[in-house]
Amino acid sequence: MIAVRGLAKRFGYRWVLRNLDLDVAPGEIVALLGPNGAGKTTLLRILAALAKPSLGQVSVAGARLPDEARSARAQLGFVAHQPMLYADLSAADNLRFFARLYGLDGGRVWELLETVGLAGLDRQPVRSFSRGMQQRLSIARALLHRPRVLLLDEAHSSLDQEAAARLDGLLAELAAEGCAILLASHDLARASMLASRIAVLTDGHIAAEIPRADFTDDLAGRYQAAVEAARA
Repeated sequence: MIAVRGLAKRFGYRWVLRNLDLDVAPGEIVALLGPNGAGKTTLLRILAALAKPSLGQVSVAGARLPDEARSARAQLGFVAHQPMLYADLSAADNLRFFARLYGLDGGRVWELLETVGLAGLDRQPVRSFSRGMQQRLSIARALLHRPRVLLLDEAHSSLDQEAAARLDGLLAELAAEGCAILLASHDLARASMLASRIAVLTDGHIAAEIPRADFTDDLAGRYQAAVEAARA
């Protein structure tokens, strides 16, 4: 569902991503871990068709990027650092608005508000929401059109323990239904619970991939060794 070959991205004279290869299969949760500045957000923005690669080949749900960006966007959900919501609209009206953009009738609005724990707050304006509540609504928005690919950039940030556990369960359900999930995170413990594979991104490329069979008590040490080896 996600296929990346030789991806590179340059901002001015600086290469943020270089010679990056990555695959995510249907029903797979891949955790993308790496230090600050490794290029995780840039990679997700390229996969979400919000930025263009400088070099390489990228496809999402069978759509080549950037040429078939519209087709890709129709099949993916993206939870970014910023909630990208309309502050003056209510929670329900935000979801109705985005549903119309996808050509939907909004029938899933109440179901998704319930799923993310906001059912009783549907009429409140988003500007009154805490950062964690806005994050919950962003997750609901990303799922409106039943995406085949889900991209999450630190999606657990700002969530309380209950909401984070709710998201964990939701991701497991989506993967079981065949959704391909790429989860950028700094939380190695959570990644080890959710992911079928960890991809270590550092210095702009995938330095190592760790399958679930190799998740051990020294997973943190293995992750750190991969980061340090890439820097050597």
